[in-house]
Amino acid sequence: MTDYNRDFMDLQVIGGLLQPFLTNSVLSEGQLQQLSSYLDLLLRWNTRVNLTSVRQPEEIVTRHFGESLFAAQHLFSFPSRAQTRSSERLIDLGSGAGFPGLPIKIWMPDLEITLIESNQKKATFLREVIRKLGLSDAAIFPGRAEDFENRAETVTLRAVERFEKSILVAARLVAANGRLALLVGEAQVEQAIKAVTRFEWSVAIHIPLSANRVLLVGTATHPHRNQID
Repeated sequence: MTDYNRDFMDLQVIGGLLQPFLTNSVLSEGQLQQLSSYLDLLLRWNTRVNLTSVRQPEEIVTRHFGESLFAAQHLFSFPSRAQTRSSERLIDLGSGAGFPGLPIKIWMPDLEITLIESNQKKATFLREVIRKLGLSDAAIFPGRAEDFENRAETVTLRAVERFEKSILVAARLVAANGRLALLVGEAQVEQAIKAVTRFEWSVAIHIPLSANRVLLVGTATHPHRNQID
């Protein structure tokens, strides 16, 4: 296995890299430690399983962890809301290396999450991260999202292939009055809004340190539209 140098990436450095994404929020030492362990696993596994094309630790922290935590604080921004919605479920479709689902789980530990990932090697990696980090109420569905029958109050979608089809599958997994959170390029915003008409869409929010990446959140209002077989 290829060696890599992580000596300089201590918790303080990771926290500093993430700060631009966390408005008026600070990660606890425990959360930073979980993210550090996650980063170690990702770098180690990425030498033999293609989890991400990003190789530099700093860029992984900002592009993957930062973007995911940016979504987390907007979806679950207030402690009072987090407490009242502690039983809320989240589905991360096409989770890949676990983004944004696992950082969101670290942000909100009481959240019940399911990571949908059909690639078996990536699914195995996700199980290892969950085990190493000691995350409870975190499950893997190692199959096609079309075959997943449950729904959730929040569904996330980021960096998936065949976006046009994936967004329709994701919309089907959203519970009544639930939310679909998309981490996409600006060019995909109009495409998403036109594809899923049963959602009321918020104004896209620019993601810090990115050229054209945004967070787009839609709320399900008409449960019988845009269903697919």
